Amino acid sequence: MKGILLAGGIGSRLWPSTQAISKHLIPIYDKPMIFYPLSVLMLAEIREVVIVSTPEHKNLFESLFGTGRHLGMEISHVVQPEPKGIADAILCVKEFIGENSFCLILGDNIFYGPNFREKLLLAKNRQYGATIFGYHVKDPKQFGVIDFGDDGNPQSIVEKPAYPKSNVAVTGLYFFDNKAVEFASNCEPSIRGELEINSVISNYIENQTLTTEILGRGFAWLDTGTPSAMLEAAQFIETLERLQGYKIACIEEIAFNNSWIGLSEIKNLTSERSSNYSSYLTSLIS
Repeated sequence: MKGILLAGGIGSRLWPSTQAISKHLIPIYDKPMIFYPLSVLMLAEIREVVIVSTPEHKNLFESLFGTGRHLGMEISHVVQPEPKGIADAILCVKEFIGENSFCLILGDNIFYGPNFREKLLLAKNRQYGATIFGYHVKDPKQFGVIDFGDDGNPQSIVEKPAYPKSNVAVTGLYFFDNKAVEFASNCEPSIRGELEINSVISNYIENQTLTTEILGRGFAWLDTGTPSAMLEAAQFIETLERLQGYKIACIEEIAFNNSWIGLSEIKNLTSERSSNYSSYLTSLIS
């Protein structure tokens, strides 16, 4: 399975902070925002990942991650020339996808909760169809909401409904079989002029091959697209890390736990660095 990490867009809601930098490189507490969605792909044991970014920011992600060799991964970089939607981003990387299935995650989403790796691997190992992750929200009018039928299966996804039929919002994490490329190719632009991911998902609903995984109580899904959301996310991460002593979305630790890199690679990464983050990695060695 391949991994697609979407880090495009202009970050207009975060201007002027995004005047000269991608929002996905702004820190959420002690690490860049993009570490969090990348860690999700790594927890799903996906080693081949493409980062989709804008023409002006591609070199920044290449500088940060390179080829991913230091993580035991293969990370490539592709440009989405214009922000024409998530389904359009799939078409931008169809050569990377090839005949494979893939996991797609938005670059400003943070997930945290119990048994998350197991949920990811379950979705990854499904032989066909698509899996989307839903999350119970207090105000569903602000989200894309899953409308469930009487049989409990999803029958549609409605964007920001005036009268929501459920409180389950669609998160920015999707698992697709290879048919998603064909579905994306057949998408028609929406009123916004974009190729919408919901158009792709609707094909799976029609074919009755869509699975919904609900992230229940005790789980956190954070969308860090606004200044206040970024602050809340940073405070959330800081509190958990301070109380537990574990780093969240420490990609080097995940790579080590996946046996993709060894202690010597971690030692090389932390040499001549004196941050709290590097000290945490050093503690893995000792």
